[in-house]
Amino acid sequence: MFFGADNAGVMKLYCEYKQMKSLLKGAWTSMFFVTEALAQTGLPPQGTEYAARFDSLYNFLIGLSAFFFAIVIIGMVVFAIKYRDRAGWKAKYIHGNTALEIFWTAIPTVLVLIVFAWGWILYKDIRTPPSDAMEIKVIGKQWLWQFQYEDGRTLVNEVYVPVGKPVKLIMTSDDVLHGFFIPNFRIKRDVVPGMHGYIWFEATKEGRHQVYCTAYCGTAHSGMLASLYALNEKDWSDFQRGKKINVEPAHIPLAFGGVAPNDSGAAPSSGGSLAEQGKKLSQTKGCVACHTEDGTTRIGPSYKGLWGSKVELADGSTVIFNEDYVTESIYEPNKKVVKGFVPSMPTFKGQVSAEEINALIAYFKSIK
Repeated sequence: MFFGADNAGVMKLYCEYKQMKSLLKGAWTSMFFVTEALAQTGLPPQGTEYAARFDSLYNFLIGLSAFFFAIVIIGMVVFAIKYRDRAGWKAKYIHGNTALEIFWTAIPTVLVLIVFAWGWILYKDIRTPPSDAMEIKVIGKQWLWQFQYEDGRTLVNEVYVPVGKPVKLIMTSDDVLHGFFIPNFRIKRDVVPGMHGYIWFEATKEGRHQVYCTAYCGTAHSGMLASLYALNEKDWSDFQRGKKINVEPAHIPLAFGGVAPNDSGAAPSSGGSLAEQGKKLSQTKGCVACHTEDGTTRIGPSYKGLWGSKVELADGSTVIFNEDYVTESIYEPNKKVVKGFVPSMPTFKGQVSAEEINALIAYFKSIK
């Protein structure tokens, strides 16, 4: 043997060194390929200013995770080599180091608080739409997205918005749980039947942006796609006048899929604005027999000035007159009865669709 009997310890050390070197090489190679994969895949284009801020936090978390990952791995390797079991060496008892323990407790705590504050600011901003935001109603159905504009126009699987202006999407579902997601805008919201949620954005990148459903909603879930078209000032003006719009798609990485643009262009405006449609519905559905819009009281309360106000109920509690309360009152009218009125309204469940509820809501909002 090359080393001989007296050099057995050296031989053992050499073998351990070769094994550790192989381990480190494999770990480095794995990290290299992971880094390359991340660099090639990247993130979707930033279609809003919020997306850029969101990505900054995301990249900070990735960098922070990589930093601590490296510290743990390097420390593990160094300790494995330095404190390995070997002949003639006996482990020493280490009592501890108070300063070091305070340091490695305080620093991660500060970093976690920074991440929390950063995330909270982003969450608060995306949950606080500007007061002048344009509103679009969104209805999720198996398996399509329906969009209703205030002017009464209704589009399926495509929605047009202006660049540089805030847009608020008020969403509900007609059947099961759906998830409304626009990767380029970094916004996502669950769409729940019987409830109205909202999300807002301000597009900065002109073109077509992909919309997905992120909640498994049935056999055609993967095909529940829509296109959001962010238009410049001229194209937006043309859209409002009912002209056909041709928009080049914004860059969408293959990793995030995509659908071919719908070349149907702008749909013609339907019969009256959404509020006007709601007023007609209140007549055809018989709402005017019990409710008024001029403040006078009949069997039920008047709609005048109710929107957004606190309504006192028969049990002494209060509720905000908003989308959810209107929907609940139409489907389950005797659940929350306004104080001073008897529970006499019949249920309209199965008789009033989600589209019609959106029209009624627009009508109630218009009654100042």
